[in-house]
Amino acid sequence: MSTKFFTNQGENTLLNKFKGVFENNKDIVFFDALIGYFRASGYFKIRPFLNDVPNIRILIGINVDKVLAQYQSRGLLFQGDAQQTLVEFLNEAKADIQNASYEKEVEDGILQFIEDIAQKKIELKAHPSKKLHAKIYIFRPEKWNEHNSGYVITGSSNLTEEGLGSGNNINYEFNVILRDFEDVQFATAEFERLWIEGISVLPVDVEGLKKETYLNDQFTPFEVYIKLLIEYFGKSVEFDPNAIADLPDGFKRLSYQIDAVNEGFKLLQKHNGFFLADVVGLGKTVVGTLIAKKFFYSNDFPSHITNTLIVVPPALKDNWVETLDKFQLHNYTIVTNGSLHKIMDAEKYDIVILDEAHKFRNDTADAYNDLQKICKTRTRRRLKDGSYANKKVILISATPLNNRPQDIANQIYLFQDAKDSTLEVSNLQHFFRQHIDAYNTLKDNPNIREVQEGVKKIYKEIRDKVIAPLTIRRTRTDLKEHHQYLSDLQQQGIVFPDIEKPQKVYYQLSPELEDLYDRTIFLLSNEAEGVQYLRYQAIKYLLPHKKTKYKNADVASAALAKIMKTMLVKRMDSSFYAFKASLNRFYEATGAMISMFQKGIVIIAPNLNVTEYIIEGREDELMQKIIDLKDTDPSIEICTPADFSSSFFDGLKKDYDNLTQLNEEWKKVNVDPKLDEFLARIENQFLNKEINPQLKLVIFSESKETTTYLAESLRNKGRKDVLEVNSGNRNDLKDTIRKNFDANIPREQYRSDYNVIISTEVL
Repeated sequence: MSTKFFTNQGENTLLNKFKGVFENNKDIVFFDALIGYFRASGYFKIRPFLNDVPNIRILIGINVDKVLAQYQSRGLLFQGDAQQTLVEFLNEAKADIQNASYEKEVEDGILQFIEDIAQKKIELKAHPSKKLHAKIYIFRPEKWNEHNSGYVITGSSNLTEEGLGSGNNINYEFNVILRDFEDVQFATAEFERLWIEGISVLPVDVEGLKKETYLNDQFTPFEVYIKLLIEYFGKSVEFDPNAIADLPDGFKRLSYQIDAVNEGFKLLQKHNGFFLADVVGLGKTVVGTLIAKKFFYSNDFPSHITNTLIVVPPALKDNWVETLDKFQLHNYTIVTNGSLHKIMDAEKYDIVILDEAHKFRNDTADAYNDLQKICKTRTRRRLKDGSYANKKVILISATPLNNRPQDIANQIYLFQDAKDSTLEVSNLQHFFRQHIDAYNTLKDNPNIREVQEGVKKIYKEIRDKVIAPLTIRRTRTDLKEHHQYLSDLQQQGIVFPDIEKPQKVYYQLSPELEDLYDRTIFLLSNEAEGVQYLRYQAIKYLLPHKKTKYKNADVASAALAKIMKTMLVKRMDSSFYAFKASLNRFYEATGAMISMFQKGIVIIAPNLNVTEYIIEGREDELMQKIIDLKDTDPSIEICTPADFSSSFFDGLKKDYDNLTQLNEEWKKVNVDPKLDEFLARIENQFLNKEINPQLKLVIFSESKETTTYLAESLRNKGRKDVLEVNSGNRNDLKDTIRKNFDANIPREQYRSDYNVIISTEVL
């Protein structure tokens, strides 16, 4: 059954109707199209049928609502602005060309379209004020009259590939083809009326489409290469490290640091935070400072003045202050880890830099909670949509993966929404919950091989899906293998020393001393049969009515006991001298607590050295001190033995018995095999010129007692080139340390000739 209606089903497509009309009516010289949506990639599908058609006009409907929205946002009244309509059409056409499938046929067709416009073979107009959803295609012969009527097609099809029924994505369309003169005449009259209202698209404008898209064949190979780099690496390729003009004296322009600055800034914009995890010695402080400075000047400066909060361990504060001042970072506040509770105006800060970030990993710790409040508090800066800008967070840590899954999650939550992250893993809470549960299950698995494989799998997924997208990390090996970085370092005369693997130095213990060593480790580490460290857990054993004033009493007590256990065990390997001193203090502190119980008054005063007062028999002075401070120090509590659970005093006495035994045995030890071995190797190994050409030796220890002990021992052996550094003298000796250990300073300029530095501090 014949019908004037057709769809895009099978061969009955609009494209085939076009083909039939043009192939069977060679006298058609006018083709007019009124369409709501126009795609250049659809036009070239019908272009072969238009070779012999001299007069082609296409009128496109513009989505005026979009134009109106742009003008309304500026408080202007849209009045059919011709230039704005033109811009709107060109933008849409350009986007269409860029998104077209890149095939030879497609490119040739679009190039032909551009050429037709430029040579005025076709005329294009865009209607400025009508919502043109109509689709009308008019075919008229040169001698158009009621006896030679031509054709008009109308319906739902736009001049697009989908509307034409071409390609893989075919729309279901419903159209009709009319041949009556009155129908063609009515359609033509309506088209002419709308055409007069349309805005012309000039050939020069459309030619610009060719210049601004991949159709431009005038690009040089170098320009194509630069475009590739920009597409792949983003704006970081635009930064020339030699273009930095504001580096202070003493700082060199290093391309690997500049790349880190650009990458870090990009991660701040994308994820609100990131890990800066370059290994020790590559200048993380400098990189962090430069990122903060770049952020300062890009964060709506000068209308908004950015404030930076920098959180650092006490030992690193001076180094940060010096760097910040040299780089002239404005509006910064620097606080130490233990002072976060003093920050009362968190919304003031736009960016937070956290050094040694791995120390903030336990979400039950007060310091972490203080930090989280700061990072999650909104800033004062308003965005254009009226919302407040997110706070930016830089986590500086050389070991971002050296933590439990829960610890890693806690750090990432400082700048990421746990349930709606900016990463591919959108729900971080669910992701980490799975890995935390798996990790906890492995802890109870006795099969070491299965534990190792399981932990490896857990951390690989966390590293690949979460850590890697949020981390900038370079090792010294990376710098040597990267041609540009290596060349840059060589040109500036910077050489990173090759680091040897740690070498073990063994020392021999006598059988008696070895037995004492083993028994000591057992008693200090096995709480079931050994020391329970109850002296440091008093508040845990308070009865409920007394315990309420201490926040997280059980957690805090357990943490303090663990710290003391770790400290004592580490002192064993530090030096026998430091261990015996620490053991004796622990023994005396436990004895002082027992003495308080026996006298019926137990004093809890964290801010006072209660043990010292009791050991020295100054109880009356202690009581007066407590009376004076009780109203101003809420941590002070005067208790009686009845305020504690019954098991506490029994456990305390057991600790005291164990400590008494150990303390008496260690006081009898007058030998130090470790020290003897160290002194023997000083001359023939550690300060041997063939092994150590610069004859410089740095010895680190966490214990000041150990460093003092070593320094005195070396001086007693006749060495006058020993410098001891600790928190008390570090700042005073800063220049001396630099002049003695900076290879770039001539030897004759040394203030003093120290070859051996023994230190408890990071130099």
